[in-house]
Amino acid sequence: MIRIGIVDDHAVVRAGLRQYLADHVDLRVTGEAANGAEALELARGGEVDVLLLDISMPDQSGVDALKAIKTRFPDLAVLILSGFPEAHYATNLLRLGASGYLNKECEPDEIVLAIRTVSMGRKYISQAVATLLAEGVAGGLERPPHELLSERELQVFLRLAKGETIGTMAEAMFLSVKTVSTYRTRVLEKLKLSSNSELTYYAMTNGLIQ
Repeated sequence: MIRIGIVDDHAVVRAGLRQYLADHVDLRVTGEAANGAEALELARGGEVDVLLLDISMPDQSGVDALKAIKTRFPDLAVLILSGFPEAHYATNLLRLGASGYLNKECEPDEIVLAIRTVSMGRKYISQAVATLLAEGVAGGLERPPHELLSERELQVFLRLAKGETIGTMAEAMFLSVKTVSTYRTRVLEKLKLSSNSELTYYAMTNGLIQ
């Protein structure tokens, strides 16, 4: 029996995963968490073999949660299940110790396959991630500017591109307005852009938002 912990700030996502995984006799959801701090507690409890971890959470990013969990529990398999395309985070998170990376748009059967794979101490590499890794080994093309953003800068960038105000963003991310404004300035500088409308256009033309 593979014991699974689900970490996602959306209750409906956790419920859907729990219901789907319950149909498989070798899988059992033994815990849930809605944020990074709860994820760490879930890992500390020792009742999970595989942690399904989202990376976009309000109080602490999944990236920070992954670092904390792998520092304390290096042998725990952490499978990232994210709404962000693989190009944004996959290779970096694998380097940080994640056992695999799946986009939430993947087929449900792939989640089960990935859980079974990482539970055996192996990495799960999807075709999309394999392509990214191959391009990295081969030198690939020059990385686009948005891939050079930090995890927090990327979060701010995508929220701005979707039209969120700095005030709304600050409240949702538990940051001060001044801090979010600083991140916005850094993003504009790194992407060599000058306005929020240009951020939106950049995000759309690079397939980061629809």
